[in-house]
Amino acid sequence: MASDEIVWQVINQQFCSYKLKTTKERTFCRNEYNVTGLCLRQSCPLANSRYATVRANEATGALYLYIKAVERAHLPSQWWERIRLPANYTAALNLIDTQLEHWPKFLQHKCKQRLTRLTQVQIRMRRLAKEEERLGERVVPRLAPKVRRREEARERKAERAANVERAIERELVDRLRSGAYGDRPLNVEEGVWKKVLRGLEREGEAVRDQDLDEGI
Repeated sequence: MASDEIVWQVINQQFCSYKLKTTKERTFCRNEYNVTGLCLRQSCPLANSRYATVRANEATGALYLYIKAVERAHLPSQWWERIRLPANYTAALNLIDTQLEHWPKFLQHKCKQRLTRLTQVQIRMRRLAKEEERLGERVVPRLAPKVRRREEARERKAERAANVERAIERELVDRLRSGAYGDRPLNVEEGVWKKVLRGLEREGEAVRDQDLDEGI
């Protein structure tokens, strides 16, 4: 339709509050009805009078097929028709084929893709819920290999830093005990120094002067 083309020209060339541009020359769409999540002419829910998408109800988890028809454009509150999809995956695919029989192949394919992905997410959520119920504790989702390697590298670095810090503490304690610093210890990193002093207090080799700490 001519009005759809005008809307797309405004969105694409001027301004759209749902548009999100990235540094990788990709443009995403934050509209909740977008079937792909990309800012494209075919997948824009604002620039298409006939549109369809699949969404999940956050409260119940049920999946719905949303259909936007040009015949209801004069009734904005009724523009979107919501059809509940069966819990059975095959029956849901058949219902999408029936409802979108004469629609563009692009929307049919993307709605089926979205149904498949949402179904996979629900299956995984139910599996995690059963595992949590069996173990009696929260199950941490499996991390992606890249994220897992990054976290493991951070743990190794933190462990090495902790080992160095403990070595410094032991060396400082040994020097303090041997009187190497005399009455005026050398300046060290404040956090490490406080740990050394607290360690001496716990071992009974140092006593805190309460009056001086309170400024008396």
